[in-house]
Amino acid sequence: MKPLIEVKNVRKVYRMGEEKVVALDNVSITIERGEIVCLIGTSGSGKSTFLNMLAGLEKPTKGEINIGGIPIHTLNEEKITLFRQKNIGFIFQAYHLLPMLTASENVSLPLVFRGSERRKREELAKEALQSVGLIGYEKRKPSQMSGGQQQRVGIARALVGKPKIIFADEPTGNLDSNTSKEVLELMTAMVRDQNQTLILVTHDPGVANYADRVVTIRDGNIQSIEDKRNGTVECREA
Repeated sequence: MKPLIEVKNVRKVYRMGEEKVVALDNVSITIERGEIVCLIGTSGSGKSTFLNMLAGLEKPTKGEINIGGIPIHTLNEEKITLFRQKNIGFIFQAYHLLPMLTASENVSLPLVFRGSERRKREELAKEALQSVGLIGYEKRKPSQMSGGQQQRVGIARALVGKPKIIFADEPTGNLDSNTSKEVLELMTAMVRDQNQTLILVTHDPGVANYADRVVTIRDGNIQSIEDKRNGTVECREA
């Protein structure tokens, strides 16, 4: 079987006036369905740009990105938006919950864009909130919840539509160490149960302990790939 994600020789160059900034330089990797992969690197290393490429939020300057056999780098804005709605969930560092909506309403938002009927959305949102340990929190708004509880709502929102891929950008960046551990254990257990692919972006080595493979990015290049399942490390430094 082909990998779920295939990245081939991706390069991303930003123009700032007369200057060119190379954010990614000839990056290639494959990711299997059901894998948990951590992209780790310092600020400015290119890891967030790489996540944006994989999610179709930005197009590469050169190279190919195929997800499930679909060349997403060739899709127009309308088609890539529909692709994300059907296949991708997002978990953010700052939660990105809408403050005027309840937990249930925040969780059901992806289903609204899919055109699901209201009763079905409410049922699925309730199930998702229960799965993250927030029974009875359906009517609470973000201001009535702790940071850890808000991130659990964010996880429920990302998973409610059962997407193939979850992207988590610094998902524990605003949480204390104990809450971070709880959130990471919950998130990884849930995606493994559903055989979903989880791609974590972080600068924290502790987060990497929850991954199957750890991809270290430096200066827009993949420096190394550590496979924690068999203890191997592939170095790619020039």
